[in-house]
Amino acid sequence: MRIDSHHHLWKYNDERDRWITDDMAVIQRNFLPEDLKPILHANHIDGTVLVQTDQSKEENIFLLANALQHDFIKGVVGWIDLQARDVTDHLAYYKEFKKLKGFRHILQGEEQRDFMLRPDFKRGIGKLKEHGYTYDILVYPDQLKYTVEFVKEFPDQPFVLDHLAKPYIKDKRIDDWKKDIQALAVLDNVFCKVSGMVTEADWKSWSQNDLRPYLDVVVESFGIARLMYGSDWPVCLVAASYEKVIDVTLNYFSSFSEHEQDLIFGKNATRFYNL
Repeated sequence: MRIDSHHHLWKYNDERDRWITDDMAVIQRNFLPEDLKPILHANHIDGTVLVQTDQSKEENIFLLANALQHDFIKGVVGWIDLQARDVTDHLAYYKEFKKLKGFRHILQGEEQRDFMLRPDFKRGIGKLKEHGYTYDILVYPDQLKYTVEFVKEFPDQPFVLDHLAKPYIKDKRIDDWKKDIQALAVLDNVFCKVSGMVTEADWKSWSQNDLRPYLDVVVESFGIARLMYGSDWPVCLVAASYEKVIDVTLNYFSSFSEHEQDLIFGKNATRFYNL
C-alpha cells in the first residue's frame, strides 16, 4: 500500500488561519477530500495520514469526520492539550476513534523555543504510549537541540520528525542542522518524514539539486527503515504541485531497491501509525 504520510485539509478561515500569509495566497481557500482524491489516484497513492493545522477540539472533529467519510484517509494526527491536568481522560475518550493515530503540537510557533521541555508538556507526552498514540514533532532547526534532550526522556514513545525539521534550504545552510539531525537520529524511536522541503527552498527557483544534500543527510542518519514520504499538500502548492513534490522523492530514491522504495512510500508509515 502506497501512503502519503502527511497532508492537510481545511475550510479556510482568514482569522484562524493567519499563518497562511498573503504571499501564500494560492492556499487561501478551502482544501477538502474531493480536491485531493483525484490527485492521489493520478499519483498511485492508496492511503494518507491527515495532520492537524489548528490546535483545537473542533479541528479534531473536522479531521475525524472527514476520515470517517473517506476510506483513503487511513489515519489522523490530531491535537490535544498535553498540559491539561485531565489529559488522561481526553486520551481515553479518543480511543473510540480508531483512525486517530497520534497527536501534534505546533512547537515551531511557540515563543519559548524549548517549550517541549516544560514539565507539564512532558507529563502529557508520558501518557501517550500507554494509550497507543504516536507523536509528530514539528520544530524549526533552532529547536532541534532541545528536541534531542526531550526525546531522550521517552525512549519507548514513537516519534516522527515532520519536514526534516524545516532546514534552511533557501539559504543553503546545512552544517548545524546536520549535526543536530545526526544527534536526534541516534535515538531509534524517532522516524522522519521526507516532506516539506520545497517550501523551505526558494519557492520560485528551487531545483532537485537544492534538496539533495538534505535528503542525503536524513538517509545517512535515519536509514531507510525510519523514513516516510509525505507531500505536505496543500501547503506544498506555494512552491510546487503535488506531482512535482512526489517526483522529487521518486527521483531521489529511484536507484534504491524495490524493497527500500516500498518502505519509504508506504510500509514505514503503515508500521509507525499502525494503519
